[in-house]
Amino acid sequence: MKRRRLHRIVFALAGVYNLAWGAYSALDPQWLFRFAGMPLQNHPEIFACLGMVVGVYGLLYLDVARDPERGARIAAVGLLGKVLGPIGLARLIATGVWPLKSIVLCVTNDFVWWIPFALYLWDVSQFAAASRRTGRDAV
Repeated sequence: MKRRRLHRIVFALAGVYNLAWGAYSALDPQWLFRFAGMPLQNHPEIFACLGMVVGVYGLLYLDVARDPERGARIAAVGLLGKVLGPIGLARLIATGVWPLKSIVLCVTNDFVWWIPFALYLWDVSQFAAASRRTGRDAV
């Protein structure tokens, strides 16, 4: 697969990042609200649960790093979340529900991963197509 080493590094970093972000958010679910100057949540366990979900994605990304030829579905779902999340946050910011400073959530969790995840999906799709043409096992 083209750029295999790069993709392994990217997904290893994404995995470690998600595990760390998830753990921190589960342990300190009010961090974003303090950082953005928003009122603290009445039910911080909701954000802690989000941290758990993000952390679980970290395990999946580590699996993509281990075997990038077979990670297309995981990466596609991950990229979809990294596109839909900012759309939801944009709505919250546009309607004044959340302040602009809360965009830090998408800068680190979403935007930085768009290009590397999209590049990976392109490369793995090309690999799969070539494998089908040659009859080799692929994605």
